[in-house]
Amino acid sequence: MNLRFFISPMLIRGAQVAVLAGLAVLLWRTGNGGEALAMLRSADPYWLAAAALALTLQTLLSALRWRLTAARLGIAISRSDALREYYLSQVVNQSLPGGVLGDAGRAVRARGQAGLFVSGQAVVFERIAGQIGLLAILLAGLLASVFFPIGLGWPAGAMVPIWGVLIASGCLFAAIAISLRAGPVSAQGLNRVMRAFIHSVAARDVWKQQAMLSLGTALCNIVAFAFCAAALGVAVPVLAVATIVPLILFAMVLPLSIGGWGLREGAAAVLFPVFGAGMSEGLATSVAFGLVLLATVLPGMMLTWMRPNAPVTGRH
Repeated sequence: MNLRFFISPMLIRGAQVAVLAGLAVLLWRTGNGGEALAMLRSADPYWLAAAALALTLQTLLSALRWRLTAARLGIAISRSDALREYYLSQVVNQSLPGGVLGDAGRAVRARGQAGLFVSGQAVVFERIAGQIGLLAILLAGLLASVFFPIGLGWPAGAMVPIWGVLIASGCLFAAIAISLRAGPVSAQGLNRVMRAFIHSVAARDVWKQQAMLSLGTALCNIVAFAFCAAALGVAVPVLAVATIVPLILFAMVLPLSIGGWGLREGAAAVLFPVFGAGMSEGLATSVAFGLVLLATVLPGMMLTWMRPNAPVTGRH
């Protein structure tokens, strides 16, 4: 019994590594890997530096969002500790399969004030808020592409799923709005979780701050990706920045590889032709983004060496 529980995670990790390796080989062959590599060698360092600044700002805003969410749940975290912990979680997320172990570590180290369940809620709610920000930009871009499809060449039939996404998202947001007014009517445990989420993310006295932080982090990620494209001489139309780039970044959420590698590149190679770019350009841009992202989490490695087991405190 214990052996089964030990082997199962190992098999999952092995499968994730295999997925990454398989995607790398497939993308190199289908996406003209040699051309993509040549583009990377000639990348403009100034645009890459701009992308690094945008991703660094994204980390700062994300840390503030986590600090705000945790405070609403009764967990006081200083700004410096929030930033340090967020950097540490990014290091783990970028180096291990799954992309969530770093967030789990944040929850464990912040459990001292309110327990692991509440600290876990703070981490999960903060990540959900960030994805909502990215989704909001994507929906706005998709809606604009329906009425003003300038510079985008969606494949035949693509408008049908786009309208489906817009309608489904509208229904989801309407259901959330109704639940905020009427109150959750689910089972007791889910009721408490929903109320905690509403209190920490969507309450009247906090939702504006959460919205600004989540939209800010989403924009930083999207702009950083566009900067990486500019570094390689790839011009991405504004509408594509608001639609194609969020779709590529959403691919990183799937826990099928390490740090989103392979999935993000595959999505970029498939979606870049929508606005007239080549698969190799999408592949090169995504690799450049991944490398810049790795470079921006290096401060987390230094913080790990300096304070490997430092607890999360409530200093301000």
